[in-house]
Amino acid sequence: MPAPRRTLVLGVALLSLLSGVAACGSRAADEPASVGEPRVAFVPKVAGIPYFTAMDTGGQAAARQLGIRWVSTGPSTVDPAAQVRIVRDLVQQRVNVIAVAPNDPDALAPVIADARAKGIHVLTSDTDAPGTQREVFVNQASAEGVGTALTDALMTKTGGKGKYAIVSCGPAAANLNAWIAVQKRYTAERYPQAQLVETVYAGEDKDNATTLAKELMARHPDLTGLVGECTTSAPGVAQAVRDQQKIGQVFTVGVGTPQAIKPYLLDGSASQSVLWNVESLGYLTAWTAKQLAESRPLTPVNKVSLELPAVKYDLPQRTVLLGDPLLITSQNVDQFKY
Repeated sequence: MPAPRRTLVLGVALLSLLSGVAACGSRAADEPASVGEPRVAFVPKVAGIPYFTAMDTGGQAAARQLGIRWVSTGPSTVDPAAQVRIVRDLVQQRVNVIAVAPNDPDALAPVIADARAKGIHVLTSDTDAPGTQREVFVNQASAEGVGTALTDALMTKTGGKGKYAIVSCGPAAANLNAWIAVQKRYTAERYPQAQLVETVYAGEDKDNATTLAKELMARHPDLTGLVGECTTSAPGVAQAVRDQQKIGQVFTVGVGTPQAIKPYLLDGSASQSVLWNVESLGYLTAWTAKQLAESRPLTPVNKVSLELPAVKYDLPQRTVLLGDPLLITSQNVDQFKY
């Protein structure tokens, strides 16, 4: 399912805008804020990986433009307890809004409830925490859109048949699990000669993803495809195919950030990356946080910026949707600098 050209153009335009304003650094959440300047704390799944760094860049750009104070503080590992501790500390600091990408929604539920009880707004971004007291989910793309795009991208290379496996990240990540559920259903319906044989979990660790992908190829000698379900496992599975000298025999697709996946797109160990403009997602997260902090109601269609003129809001699901996924190939990968 190719991404609409308008979405790609908007994504590229926003990158150009952000490059001029994203040089600011995040300020500490407990620094005094200017009068009327909401303090927004972004808590990624894990700190230091390109995906969440790009989200932070978008959030910083929005903070400059929108008049909010933005800080990103994430755990060094995907340990849910570490993320809970960070959120608990932010509650004690009395920030205005916490925007979190949950590693384990169930683990975060009590501290989210505590934040709301103390009057602190909470939204989820990138990954949802359904069933908690979060107020809004900022969704990068629909589960249907991502799941079908990943499957179609792989099946284009395998001829719509063969066995494939998935290397995911955290087993409790709601977004990844939703995409996998779509892939299972869509494969059975659309590609009856193809079979998803196994799903394994590497955490947010590229090297572990590479190891697990090699083990999958050993367990399934007739494997024709691998899906890296997150931005660390996408280059990890491609690295495994490269190491095992199976380029052209085992095809890989995944959710990889452009510059991390670029070397693999160029040598053919990865075929495509299904993603979205990650900096745009950070920008939208900061914008949504400002609306919560200032008690501004979201409408069915929201003009966020010139680059995001018609962002949809689903009231029953309390979900803001960035848009359609992008297909990143060797031809367009250099349009994205993260």
